[in-house]
Amino acid sequence: MGGLFGVVSCDDCSLDLFFGVDYHSHLGTRRGGLAVLGQDGQFIRSIHDIQNSPFRTKFEDDIGEMHGNIGIGCISDYEAQPLLVKSHLGSFAITTVGIVTNKEELIKEVLDGGYTHFLEMSGGDVNQTELIVALINHERTILDGIKFVQEKIKGSITMLIMTPEGIYGARDKFGRTPLQIGKKDSGFCLSFESHAYINLGYKDYRELGPAEIVYVTKDKLETLNPPSQNLKICTFLWIYYGYPTACYEGVNVEQMRYNCGKCLAKRDMEASVHPDAVAGVPDSGTAHAVGYSNESGIPFTRPFIKYTPTWPRSFMPTSQDQRNLIAHMKLIPVQQLIQGRKLLLIDDSIVRGTQLRETTDFLYKSGAKEVHVRPACPPIIFSCKYLNFSRSKNEMDLITRRIIKKLEGTDKNPDAIKKYCDPNSKEYERMLEEIRKQLHFTTLRFHRLDDMLDSTGLEHSKLCTYCWDGQE
Repeated sequence: MGGLFGVVSCDDCSLDLFFGVDYHSHLGTRRGGLAVLGQDGQFIRSIHDIQNSPFRTKFEDDIGEMHGNIGIGCISDYEAQPLLVKSHLGSFAITTVGIVTNKEELIKEVLDGGYTHFLEMSGGDVNQTELIVALINHERTILDGIKFVQEKIKGSITMLIMTPEGIYGARDKFGRTPLQIGKKDSGFCLSFESHAYINLGYKDYRELGPAEIVYVTKDKLETLNPPSQNLKICTFLWIYYGYPTACYEGVNVEQMRYNCGKCLAKRDMEASVHPDAVAGVPDSGTAHAVGYSNESGIPFTRPFIKYTPTWPRSFMPTSQDQRNLIAHMKLIPVQQLIQGRKLLLIDDSIVRGTQLRETTDFLYKSGAKEVHVRPACPPIIFSCKYLNFSRSKNEMDLITRRIIKKLEGTDKNPDAIKKYCDPNSKEYERMLEEIRKQLHFTTLRFHRLDDMLDSTGLEHSKLCTYCWDGQE
């Protein structure tokens, strides 16, 4: 995914920037970066690999040298950022969050224009943010360049652009990712996650709407492009990505997860399932499980504990095999809460299924009698094309697609796939039974799409549901 943070202040912004970016560490595992406008009027930048060490340990020495009143930074799952740019538009720094799905088409278009080049990354790839810079530089002003990006790209891009005078903040065209504004006496901050600035003394000022562009100085915030009404924010932000203290569109992540668990429990009251305890796969499944417990009256327990002192999320490697191993190593059983018990387990989702099968087998080996599984979202059937959803690289990574191919002989028939999205269809039930058997669950019931959307309290039309129903 990735996260970003910016500060414009009357005072030295370096510590606000450092902590504000660090609060986004749950959103990315590969790189972190900071850029400030130094007291001499020159940009200062630092970028580090954070795959094997958390953000703050990599940047704690750098920040002592990065003094200034304006700064931006990011946590990135992919490319190195922020980038420093000198062009006909002047000098600026830029950081982005999102994905450009027509990237190769736009690269060719830019190169065929004959007015730029790209520095290749390892493997011959092009830094996505560098492509965004090229598109911005196509226009006569930065504002026009941002609008050009919003119209040209497929996918989504939210960005911060720092100039010597202030920061442009632009939310992606359909608001699939958030951009929040905080304010205190000394200035403003711009943040992907609202919780990132609370302990820094900022108060919620407002949230940008879809396609909205603002320009922020230490004294004021100016709207350069008004928000549209075409909101399609990613629902998975609440289910998995978002930190419990974050809010999107005024809806808190933790509260939404309680609501999800409550809905799951209500559906289960219709079934003859009587577990001894409810548990969440830590950490993202925990709040869902609390909501389930509160509604059902079944005790909430923690039959395994995540060991994080040496393996926080930012330590997670890029290799799937290594991620599976570390996910297993981080969970330590509480034997007394497992032995001889019927457990109902809630996880945020089932993607590949590998880790949850290992967790289930782990519970059985620890003495569990039954393991009932309740994912907090519907079956993921489509790979996201709007965000860097790194948990699946292609659709055959998804256990649902592999099972659909097994049952249908192909996973390329849109009409057939549509039937597997319908929780009332025979095809859906066949898919669930096959998942249950493959992953060794006692019973399996996914969160219904309508219940999940209701859990946000927002209009369903404002929520992106593509990965579950293929609706754009």
